[in-house]
Amino acid sequence: MGNLYLVRHGQASFGAADYDNLSELGHKQSVKLGEHFRETGVTFDAVITGTLKRHVQTWQGIAKGMQRDGSDALAWPGLNEYDPAAIIHAIHPEPLHKPTTPDQVKGHFRLLRDGLAAWMQDKTEPVGMPKYAEFLAGVTSALDHVRANHFGKRVLIVSSGGPISTAVGHVLGTSPETTIELNLRIRNSALSEFAFTPKRHVLVSYNTVPHLDSKADSGWVTYA
Repeated sequence: MGNLYLVRHGQASFGAADYDNLSELGHKQSVKLGEHFRETGVTFDAVITGTLKRHVQTWQGIAKGMQRDGSDALAWPGLNEYDPAAIIHAIHPEPLHKPTTPDQVKGHFRLLRDGLAAWMQDKTEPVGMPKYAEFLAGVTSALDHVRANHFGKRVLIVSSGGPISTAVGHVLGTSPETTIELNLRIRNSALSEFAFTPKRHVLVSYNTVPHLDSKADSGWVTYA
């Protein structure tokens, strides 16, 4: 049996010109998770990340907290996130203003939920995006690689909410609607775990934040 840990990136820069950078808090969340791994004696035989900046930055923060070298991660493009703007534009082509109020943020995620459903059901073709079946194949190829090459070992994947919820939905055989809800509930720097054999993965836990469980750190829990 092996163990695969999947980590969503730390808080990124939602609403900024370049979302694909960790915020100051996102960097802190990542280091804190690495410190948690070090304090609990968790080490990794292999590390795989998506190729987005927030993935690499999160892994670098985790490595810093673990006091280990962070240069040995395998880059896996299939673990990159979908483009939420393209997903929304496919069902709402009119221009949208940057959300600045709670109601506008809720409206943004309502559109994203509807856009994801249409994409997953092959009803839309978001510009610059693969079909959902291809996106799913990119995620499952990473799971296949882990099973084929790291049986009996402990592996870390650093990615985004979309690929991680897709992996969980694939392993559990959930409906598209359930996979979307898993996606939109996942927290920044959250930890999920699979046990695996050469033939399959089994879900152990989902969306936990043991490194942020103390009352002092409760304000560090974020979703975007």
